[in-house]
Amino acid sequence: MAQQHIRVLLRFGRESDNQIVETGSAVITGLTANPAFPAPPVDLSTVQAALTDLNAAIAAQTQGGTTATAQKNKKRRVLVVLLRKLASYVQTHCDDDLTILLSSGFQAASVRRAMSPLPKPVIASVDNGHSTQLLVKVQKVANAKCYELRWAVLETSGAPGGWQSGGSFTNSRSMPLNGFTPGATYTIQARAIGGSTGYSDWSDPVSHMCM
Repeated sequence: MAQQHIRVLLRFGRESDNQIVETGSAVITGLTANPAFPAPPVDLSTVQAALTDLNAAIAAQTQGGTTATAQKNKKRRVLVVLLRKLASYVQTHCDDDLTILLSSGFQAASVRRAMSPLPKPVIASVDNGHSTQLLVKVQKVANAKCYELRWAVLETSGAPGGWQSGGSFTNSRSMPLNGFTPGATYTIQARAIGGSTGYSDWSDPVSHMCM
């Protein structure tokens, strides 16, 4: 049987604005100082600038009319073009290794059409690691290739702030999140990656105070 090559999932161009922002953030995090991808064809500061511009345009659209929407769509296209260039680079340099591909922040397209969608994972625990660190453990999901985390500061209203990418992990029992502020409470979600849909729904959120 011929080898099935791992490919980057390119449907981010058809995702919602918020999903595009999430993908852009994950890719910036994943490719920054990533030894598997030492020479991306696009400077990550350029991607960050495009992401910032899109966020601003999305915010402006809520109070603007057709002009604001057109401007938002323009900023969105700029970011999508940059992500497609990076996706091509990642696909070429991941050596058909799923873990390496996922470390870039991109998702992988399924190569097994018979695979079923993954169930929503359950966060088993969130514990304090060293100072500024939280350790997340999820219940293992069958057929999951790895797990992705996202986090947000829990505001005084009880609602989460803006979601931030926490990266992808292959070990469901030990997923560290770093750089948190002691005394602040964070809410965390996880999703499994794999299956016919690429990734599962996000888990129910779990909140924990960093010590």
